[in-house]
Amino acid sequence: MKKKRDLEQFLGFGILFLCVGATLFFLAAILFFVAVKGISVINWEFLTQGPRNGMTAGGVAPAIVGTLYLTLGAILFAFPLGLACAIYLCEYSPKGWVINLIRISINNLAGVPSVVFGLFGLAVFVKYFGFGVSILSGSLTLGILSLPVIISATQEALLSVPQSLREASLAVGATKWQTIHRIVLPTAMPGILTGVILSIGRIAGETAPILFTAATFYKKGYPNSIFSEVMVLPYHIYALMTEGAHPEKQTAIAYGCSFILLCMVLLVSLAAIVIRQKQRSLAHG
Repeated sequence: MKKKRDLEQFLGFGILFLCVGATLFFLAAILFFVAVKGISVINWEFLTQGPRNGMTAGGVAPAIVGTLYLTLGAILFAFPLGLACAIYLCEYSPKGWVINLIRISINNLAGVPSVVFGLFGLAVFVKYFGFGVSILSGSLTLGILSLPVIISATQEALLSVPQSLREASLAVGATKWQTIHRIVLPTAMPGILTGVILSIGRIAGETAPILFTAATFYKKGYPNSIFSEVMVLPYHIYALMTEGAHPEKQTAIAYGCSFILLCMVLLVSLAAIVIRQKQRSLAHG
């Protein structure tokens, strides 16, 4: 009997290690492939100047700046809204089938194709509200796209906080909001930031939503307001690979953009992970 349990345990751990190894292999393969293809065009001019000569020379600085603007705008819109929604659902909402239906709807919303969000942003923000093709329209659309991930991750983080902490806080005279603000949120913050990290990765790499709401293939200079259309790395990669008139030169630039986009996502995620670790240390300190 013991030998059977040991064999089952050995097989189980073997499968787990195999899955982890396969995941790491594919991740490393993607990073290596993009780096090898794109690093040859990376230089100071490529990072600090705009495109020239029909997108066959120069750099992609406006697209880098535009990607940062859209990512930052989307997070500034989605994070407070998602956090407030999750707090209500977990801490204030009455129990019942209506709340369960709302939770199921939020989870299902995460599976909606991103192009549908793009069409929604086009109809609502670009046309109905009159924001036009702009940073504002793109940020709001990407923010809505990331809301399900942020809400779901925040709910899981809040629900993981032991009920005894809430009861102890209420027992010493704290109000419900003081308990949430000073006890529950600091304890749950590492999990909440995990949702933000996942959202940043998705926001920065989306093409379909910004195709309708924010992106332009070429723009001279940098955006000067939230109502300016903007160059962004995902759409720039797509345009170079599908609409370029000089594929031998533009393909290399597209791989260079891909490498920069990966590095940006990794750096922002790394910064968020560092903040999460500090929050975790404070919560346990």
